[in-house]
Amino acid sequence: MGGCHSMGRSAIVKHSQRKKEFIDLNGPKLRNNITKSPRSLTGKPYLQPGCVSERIVQVDLKTLVSLPNGFDKAEWMATNTIAFFKHINVFSGAVSELCTGTTCPTTSAAGNKTYCWQDDHGKRVKCSGPLYTDYAMSYIQELLTDENVFPTKNGSAFPIGFVFMIQKIFLYLFHIMAHLYWAHYRDIARLELHPHLNTLYAHFMAFNKEFGILDPGETAIMDDLTTAMSKHSLY
Repeated sequence: MGGCHSMGRSAIVKHSQRKKEFIDLNGPKLRNNITKSPRSLTGKPYLQPGCVSERIVQVDLKTLVSLPNGFDKAEWMATNTIAFFKHINVFSGAVSELCTGTTCPTTSAAGNKTYCWQDDHGKRVKCSGPLYTDYAMSYIQELLTDENVFPTKNGSAFPIGFVFMIQKIFLYLFHIMAHLYWAHYRDIARLELHPHLNTLYAHFMAFNKEFGILDPGETAIMDDLTTAMSKHSLY
């Protein structure tokens, strides 16, 4: 699956090497080639024991996300943020033919939550699932390729406010994953990609917890999944 796998420590790159990460931030695309009959998934299917327990690899997430000895914290956060963006982008692409303005007129999530995009004037605008995803991913990509925010040259320092930018990126990525779980988990399960999504979500949330990136209230709507994963030693 390549880009679908959650990143391990072998993916650590140095400051001067990270520039090559931006050659193709879109990464590989997964075709929507559903051919199997759908499972019987009702309610919150991602909480069913047979679904929530599935993952692609057994891994100690605490060790995976911990800052390596002698490694710059900002560089570690930048490297992982790029990886999470690329992997979540792959999943969005996998269901792009199913996530349309018709099927997802709003960017819905659990608990009757609807995410709105905030325009340049600070106005909150309701938009479809694919449009919100496009706005968010385009915004994130602009940040990741901005040398003033994510420097790639040797000796360049990360800017003041870098952590705030990471928080903003993580919030948008969380919104997209919450929408994927709520609106498209059945599609992902039919594609048999749910173990990858579970592993990615658990890795993302473990990294978030390790560095206190998002306020707990911002991720509360997915607490039931996070708790369920912990019972299955995924998080």
